[in-house]
Amino acid sequence: MSLTDLTRRAAVTACALTHTTERAARRLGPVPFLPRLFADRFTHLGGISKEEFRIQLESCRSFEDANWSGYWESFAERHLAAAEAALAQLGGPSTSELLDEAAVDVRALGELLAPAVTILSERGAAADPGAAERFCAENPAHADAAIALDNLIKAMTYEFVAAWPGWSPLRLRAYERSHVLGEILLTALAPAMGVTIELVEIPFGDDDRVRGYLMAPSGVEKAPVVLVSNGVEGTLAEALLPLLKYRSEDLAVFVMEMPGTYSYREPLSPAAERVYTKVIDFLAGDPRVDDERIGMMGLSFGAYWATRMAAVDSRLKVAVANGAPTNRSFGPLASIGLPEIMVSTLRNAAGAKSLADTTKKLAAMSIADYYPRIPIPLLVINGADDTLVSTQDSIDIAIGAPYGQLVLYDGDDHCAMGHADEWMRLSQDFLRDHLCHVGGEE
Repeated sequence: MSLTDLTRRAAVTACALTHTTERAARRLGPVPFLPRLFADRFTHLGGISKEEFRIQLESCRSFEDANWSGYWESFAERHLAAAEAALAQLGGPSTSELLDEAAVDVRALGELLAPAVTILSERGAAADPGAAERFCAENPAHADAAIALDNLIKAMTYEFVAAWPGWSPLRLRAYERSHVLGEILLTALAPAMGVTIELVEIPFGDDDRVRGYLMAPSGVEKAPVVLVSNGVEGTLAEALLPLLKYRSEDLAVFVMEMPGTYSYREPLSPAAERVYTKVIDFLAGDPRVDDERIGMMGLSFGAYWATRMAAVDSRLKVAVANGAPTNRSFGPLASIGLPEIMVSTLRNAAGAKSLADTTKKLAAMSIADYYPRIPIPLLVINGADDTLVSTQDSIDIAIGAPYGQLVLYDGDDHCAMGHADEWMRLSQDFLRDHLCHVGGEE
């Protein structure tokens, strides 16, 4: 680590300990106090120019609820206005009707946008900012559909930025708006993509639920299925949109948000294991799914759960863990260099009252002794230079798991986002090899 990096981490830690991050962000902007992968995750999802997003990010000057959410929602509103103008040319609904959900004929909307469906369906893990412009140049007759779809995706993404990392009233409002836009687009365009996408709610506890999407290939009976769980502040759309490109590969997918975040009431704890068990119960009982061919893929903190569930639930036949924080990332020194907003996110997720309480609660989630108990193939992925959690955790998992395989991307950060298309292809091949091939045949 360079002297510059050490100095930056020390400054970030000092601001976190003294709760002066907001004051510093008003002067310096939020960039020094955000995870390094922050810009990549949103530009990849929305197909947003990195230079454009950099300028927008540098102009932001506060993490406070009204300032942060209001700032990013102003960009969402611009894209909603552009989408509404294009939808009006098509004779479609207004964006206020889309956000109302009940006022929208989803099937009719899908038919209007279907000519440009490739902008959604072929985006991959890192959407191309120039895709819509090229589509319009090549298909001028369907330019309005492309403009509407592209701007709705971008509006959904900026609402997600406005929601990040949740927990406060305006951020949660933005989260719901982002969720509604994602649900409308995915369900409306599912027929054009040759899949079914169903919003599923699975109750657990006294008054809680798992909210997720089940995407299954149309006309395929008893499909193998992969349970996908993302990290502490991820959304359903962030998990599912990159997988649309692989929808024709005979795998059903169920994406869910990790317990302890956004829409959940119960905090993150070891007891969340029962939530994943409940979801696997649901998948095993669904007539569209082959209960003998269930896999799991986790991203970031979701990779912790993929590792844990691989050890405890015998119904899983294969797993992928990308960017898992486990024992080393839960240690007492793990918060050094971690931005205050991430420290507070973990505190809120765990239902902790202080940094010391957060450390204690995370330490209780230790799973080092689980690794040797993993009886299935496990692909472990990460960036070799993870600045958010310890890369050594990924190495330890792969060494400890009897059938572990490790892939680290040199020079890349948390979850290897700089190689997103590469590891997504690798993961899909790994999952298909172990779920779709029986005796060497499909």
